[in-house]
Amino acid sequence: MRKSECYHCQQAALTRRDFLRAGALSFLGISLSDFLRFGTTQALAATDGGAPPAKAQAVILLWLEGGVSHVDTWDVKRNSGFKPISTNVPGVQISEILPNIATHMDKLSIIRSMKTDERNHPQGTIQTLTGHRPNPALKFPSFGSIVSKELGPRYNMPPFVVVPTPTESDFFNYQEAYQAAFIGSEYDGMILPDPSKPNFIVPDLSLPKSISAEAIDDRRTMLKIVDQSYREKEEVAEFAKMDVFEEQALRMLLSPHVKEAFDVSQESEKTKDRYGRNRVGQSVLLARRLVEAGCRFVTAAGYRHGQWDTHGDNEKNLRETLAPLLDQSLSALMEDLKQRGLLESTVVIATGEFGRTPTINPKQGRDHWPDCWSLVVGGGGIQGGKIVGASSDQGERVDLTLSVAKTVSRSQMPRILSLCFIGTPASPIRRGFMSSATPKPHRTASKAGGGIANV
Repeated sequence: MRKSECYHCQQAALTRRDFLRAGALSFLGISLSDFLRFGTTQALAATDGGAPPAKAQAVILLWLEGGVSHVDTWDVKRNSGFKPISTNVPGVQISEILPNIATHMDKLSIIRSMKTDERNHPQGTIQTLTGHRPNPALKFPSFGSIVSKELGPRYNMPPFVVVPTPTESDFFNYQEAYQAAFIGSEYDGMILPDPSKPNFIVPDLSLPKSISAEAIDDRRTMLKIVDQSYREKEEVAEFAKMDVFEEQALRMLLSPHVKEAFDVSQESEKTKDRYGRNRVGQSVLLARRLVEAGCRFVTAAGYRHGQWDTHGDNEKNLRETLAPLLDQSLSALMEDLKQRGLLESTVVIATGEFGRTPTINPKQGRDHWPDCWSLVVGGGGIQGGKIVGASSDQGERVDLTLSVAKTVSRSQMPRILSLCFIGTPASPIRRGFMSSATPKPHRTASKAGGGIANV
């Protein structure tokens, strides 16, 4: 679990611990409290009663770390070693290596006109998950943080969770993609360990055996007395926000509902098998549990660092490892959400940071390609079985003459992936997915603003 990097918050906490002399806050699960205490004073977002409520209440993002070859998966071309297969939606085809997902394409739609700028993994990840290219002068919030702020928490659950730690060997260079920046650190993603491990547990959600809930109430009373005495001696603005974050931590710590949500062992053996007993499958399963319990945004980042980064043996890796994991977990998720009545309220997105080159390199791999790529999205009231956008014959660029939508630019990513699907039912992209009518193709793309419009 991360500790606060805010020097001021750390100093305030240490000074008070010095005053207490005995570390009386330790029984509260201080690392969880630290996680919630990050330095902001923004209040939790309130829902806007002026607009009609959208169907979607949560998002599950399947993060395909490394960059997916679109021409081998969602937008199969003649330069692919794989064949396209029909799906359960007439006229919609995907790769033969995704046969189970093909039976659920009535619940999913494909955007084939994605385009970004960054060609390296950290920068591409940040751009895709924030909608902005990295900027040392100004950091922008992750769209997971935006969704969490706009919708607010439910049932004492953390609003934004990432499971497990993404890019685990180099998280420092990627962490900006999972943080809230200027909208408030309380909306940063809560990072969890690998749920596929036998000893998986979230330590901060369990009280030490020697401490009861009644004892916590007694200690909180003592703490308030000590705090009052201390604050009379030294007024620090941070104390107001510390109260809020500690209260949030305490509610999570004492809630059986929260602890139960993180307990994957309560799932049946059949369900665990259905998702796959591996990092990817169990991360997606836990994501479903967390959303069902009240989380607003869960990133299932079960693939290992760079696992989709197929610079060598692209077809072999796709056929033997990458595609089977995705095919099993995503199809299980769509089926499970439908059976549980959660599909209409949960947006599901599967994407990486960019696509891969249409050409094969000497190592039989494909390299980075942000100029044209694809992602899939469904649920949350979005109509499945749709194809948005089109690429050229080889998949190297967005085909604006055939595309049913303008290129999805970096400036539109947060709007599309966090607001249009959730908070603005009347937005152009949402109207396109909601409509049963066949969208008309655009002949040209506007140079102002970019992004999907009037599909």
